[in-house]
Amino acid sequence: MSTALLELAGLGLHPGRLGELLTRWGSAERTVAAIRGGRVDGVDAGSIVPADTLLGRLERCGARPVFLGEPGYPEALAAIEDPPPTLFVRGTIPGGPAVAVVGTRRATAYGRALARAFGAAVADAGWVLVSGLARGIDGEAHRGSLHRAGAGIGVLGCGPDVVYPREHGDIADDLIAGGAVVSEYPPGAAPLAWRFPPRNRIISGLAGAVVVVEAGVAGGALVTAARAVAQGREVFAVPGDVDRETSVGCNLLIRDGAVPVLGASDLVEALSLVLGPPRSAPSADDLPSAGISLDALAVRLGLEGSSFATWLGRMRLAGRIRVVGDRVHPQDPARRGTNG
Repeated sequence: MSTALLELAGLGLHPGRLGELLTRWGSAERTVAAIRGGRVDGVDAGSIVPADTLLGRLERCGARPVFLGEPGYPEALAAIEDPPPTLFVRGTIPGGPAVAVVGTRRATAYGRALARAFGAAVADAGWVLVSGLARGIDGEAHRGSLHRAGAGIGVLGCGPDVVYPREHGDIADDLIAGGAVVSEYPPGAAPLAWRFPPRNRIISGLAGAVVVVEAGVAGGALVTAARAVAQGREVFAVPGDVDRETSVGCNLLIRDGAVPVLGASDLVEALSLVLGPPRSAPSADDLPSAGISLDALAVRLGLEGSSFATWLGRMRLAGRIRVVGDRVHPQDPARRGTNG
């Protein structure tokens, strides 16, 4: 573990500022020494949190640090021009092809429904869904994927222990169970406006392609698309009415070379050329070790009401699952047949 990198990440500096310091001083160790020696303007030596203290905070929120260049750091993200030196991770970053689905927080009903359909299609194709956990398009894409028990990554613009917006706590919980929530900011870092534009490079950097569902002329979705282009990722966009505010950004992206997509099946066909052919979604018998929510499992199986309750009863009696709260977990094979 890099103690110096951990302490630098714990400062919660703007990523651009952190990059400047690392370039100037040549290493994390020398940068920390310069800060402690009062040789860095604007950074108080007293703001450095000791590594042991920071590790304790991470442990309490169920997160861990993953360092650039060390095992577990996503290869795709490591290859971009300005990867975060440290990622704070809750859950397990899933492997395999990934696609980012992003868009405006002020999504229309049409845009929200399309985002859910795209998320479901990505999950059914066996790909990882990456987004920003934000209101609007991001959250709906996550929900669509999770309802198909898809793997996902939520990229935060705050600390890993801060769920923003608060109403997406259930999404964060399901992402952690079947994927991960990640951030380059330390525990306790508030969701300040300046922290969101830099995090968009992580969203596009984790993905092989970026899909913009709805977007205005300004906002995070177009920032993500621009970063994707700079990173050599393919950008897709949904065309819309020329006079609709939430379509202007997508139409401009298409004008400038983004690939138009006309629905979920069209998206899968187009993404297959970039990510490779779709894979079969996980079977119903292959539950994630961390469990899955009852609602997500019902959707995954295509059952509802009494039919789902009957299925749960049979599986519990067979000793193949256990239900804890509102989550279903696979039963340890050694305990099957014990009804426990």
